[in-house]
Amino acid sequence: MPNPDFSGLRVAALESRRADELARMIEKFHGIPYVSPSLREVPLEPNRPAIDFAYRVITGDIGIVILTTGVGFRHLLRAIERHLDVQQFLDALSDITTVCRGPKPVAAMREVGLAPTHRVPEPNTWREVLQTLDAQVPLANQTVGVQEYGVTNTSLVAGLEARGATVVPLRVYAWELPEDTEPLQANVRALAAGERDLLLVTSAHQVVNLLRVADSLGLGDALREGLRQTVIASIGPTTSEMLNDSELNVDIEPEHPKMGHLVVEAAHRGPALARQKRLNAETDTPTEFEIMVTNRPHGDMAEAPRHSSYDSLFLKACRGEPTERTPIWLMRQAGRYMEEYREVRAQTTFLDLCKNPQLCSEVMCTAVERLGVDAAIIFSDLLPILEPLGFDLEFVKGDGPVIHNPIRSGSDLARVHELEDFESLDFVYETVRHTRADLPDTLPLIGFSGSPFTLASYAIEGGGSRQYVHTKRLMYSDSGAWDALMGLLSRAIVGYLNRQIEAGAQCVQLFDSWAGCLSPADYRRYIQPHMHQILAGISPGVPVINFATGNPELLPLLKGDYRTVVGVDWRIDLADAWRRIGYERPVQGNLDPTVLLGSPELIRERAGEVLQAAGGRPGHIFNLGHGVLQQTPVENVIGLVEYVKQYRHE
Repeated sequence: MPNPDFSGLRVAALESRRADELARMIEKFHGIPYVSPSLREVPLEPNRPAIDFAYRVITGDIGIVILTTGVGFRHLLRAIERHLDVQQFLDALSDITTVCRGPKPVAAMREVGLAPTHRVPEPNTWREVLQTLDAQVPLANQTVGVQEYGVTNTSLVAGLEARGATVVPLRVYAWELPEDTEPLQANVRALAAGERDLLLVTSAHQVVNLLRVADSLGLGDALREGLRQTVIASIGPTTSEMLNDSELNVDIEPEHPKMGHLVVEAAHRGPALARQKRLNAETDTPTEFEIMVTNRPHGDMAEAPRHSSYDSLFLKACRGEPTERTPIWLMRQAGRYMEEYREVRAQTTFLDLCKNPQLCSEVMCTAVERLGVDAAIIFSDLLPILEPLGFDLEFVKGDGPVIHNPIRSGSDLARVHELEDFESLDFVYETVRHTRADLPDTLPLIGFSGSPFTLASYAIEGGGSRQYVHTKRLMYSDSGAWDALMGLLSRAIVGYLNRQIEAGAQCVQLFDSWAGCLSPADYRRYIQPHMHQILAGISPGVPVINFATGNPELLPLLKGDYRTVVGVDWRIDLADAWRRIGYERPVQGNLDPTVLLGSPELIRERAGEVLQAAGGRPGHIFNLGHGVLQQTPVENVIGLVEYVKQYRHE
C-alpha cells in the first residue's frame, strides 16, 4: 500500500482540544489544514443532580455505573467536591460494577487510582456497551447510573430498560459553540462554496454545531450542496450515525475510532475519492426529479423525453409525489404459487428459463395481468451476473443455487474476472426489452440486481448459509481482498443496471437478501462505501429501490441519495421504519408474506395496519416484506391487491 498522502488537498477539520495536533498531522501527510474548533464542553453549575447521583452511589442505591467520557467523569468529581467526601465516593465506586465506554474514561479513573470492572471494546458505541453488559452483568432489577456525554443517548437508556434495569441518567456538562466561532464560520463558508476537498469530523456533536452555524449564516442549503462534492471522513460509528441522520453521507470511516487512524485513512483514500466526486459533479446532468427534491434552481436544460409510465402511481410514489391511492406491486409476483408459472417451469430448468427472454416476459406479463398490480419487475435471478465473472453456477433441485468454485481467500481473487463483456448478459437486457414491449405502456417496469454483499456471500459461501462464516472470515481478516471483491462486484452492478435502464426499465431495485447478518458498524465499514459508489454510478433520475432484509437497525443506512426508495421488510412497524429513515425518502413495504397464508379477513386487517402506519404520506409503495411464498393461494394475493387498491386514507 502506498504511503498516506493528501496530495495537497484542502482539508477542513472539526476538532477542539487537539486542534493544533490535528493540523500538524494533516500537514505531515501533505494536506492543507483548515481546523476549526466547533464545540466546547461547559460544566453544568450548580449541578444538584450530580450530588444526588454520587450520594446514591455511596449509599448503595446505584449498583452499576456506566462512564461514557473521561471529561465527564472529571466534571462529576469537581461538581461534588464541595458537598461530599470525594474519597468516600471513589471508595464506593471501587466496590460496585463500573463500565467504561472507551479508553478516555478508563484513563480518567486511573488518575484517581481506580480501574473499571469492565471496559467496552471498540468502536465504543452504545451497542458495544449493551453487548458487554449482556455478556458480563445481569441487569434485571438493577439500578444503573449513566454519566452521559452532553446529550441523552436514548438508545442506550431504552436498551438498559428493556433488560429490566432502572436507569439514572446524569448530565454533567453541555455542548456549546466555541467562544470564537469565526474559524468555524470560515469553514462553513468555504465548504458551501466548494473550496474544501475533504472534511474530517472527530465527534458526533460537531455535526450539529456545523449545521447550526450554517443555518445562522443563511447557508444551510448551500453547505449541504457543497458537502455533496466534498469527501466526508468520520472518526467512528457514533459520528457516522449523526452524519447519516443529518443526511450527510460518510465516505471514509477508519477501522479504529482514533484521530490518528482517521487522518491516515483519509490521506490514503481521500485523493481518489475527491477526484471521483469532482468528476461526478462535472458530469452530473440535473433531472426534473432532482429539482423537485432539492428545490434548488439548476438553470436551463433540455427536458429529457419521458416514458408513458412517468405519471403512473408507482413512479410518482418513487418521486415522493402525492397519489390518489397507494400503488402496489409484489416481490416474486411471478412464481411457483401460480399455476401458469408452474406449467412453464415444468418444461425447462430454472437457469434456462432465466436465459429465455420470451418466456421470462410471458410469465411476468401473465402475473401482472392476473394480479392487477401497478408495476412489473423483470423475471430473472440475482446470480447469473456471477457467471461472466468466473463462477460456476448451477441451480440444484432441492438445494437451490450452488457455486461450484467459491472463493475463500485473497489468492482466489486471481480467478475472478472484471466484468467487461456485458453482452454476455444480453439475455437479461433482452428480457427487459421483451417485457417492456409486451406490457401496457403506462405500466412501469423494474429491473434489478443483487447487492454486492449478497453476491459476495454467494460467491464465498458457495450457496446458502446461516452463519456466513467464510464470508465474514474474509471480510474481517483480509480487508484488501474484501474491498477488491466488493469493488469488482459494484462496478459490474452499475454497468448491469445501466444496461437494463437503456433496454427499457423505468426503475431498478437492489436486493440485499443477506445483509441482515451484519451489524450497523460492519455495514458502514465494509458495505456502505461500495453502495454509495453504486448509487452514484446508476443513470441519473432513475429511482433506485434499496432493499435489505433481516435487521431493521440497517434502515437509516439504506437511504442513499435523493432518488432512493428504501425497501422495508416485515420485522419492524412501518411507522417506526419511516421515522428512522426520514420522511423525505419514499419507502416500500412491508406486509409479512406469511400473512397471505391466512384468512381473507386477516389479510385485510394486516394490510390495513400497514396502510395506517404509512399515514397517507406521499411516497409509500405497498409491497410484501419479502417475496410471495410458494404455498400462497393465488386468490389471497389477488384479494390483497384489490384491498390495497380500494383503500383510501381518511
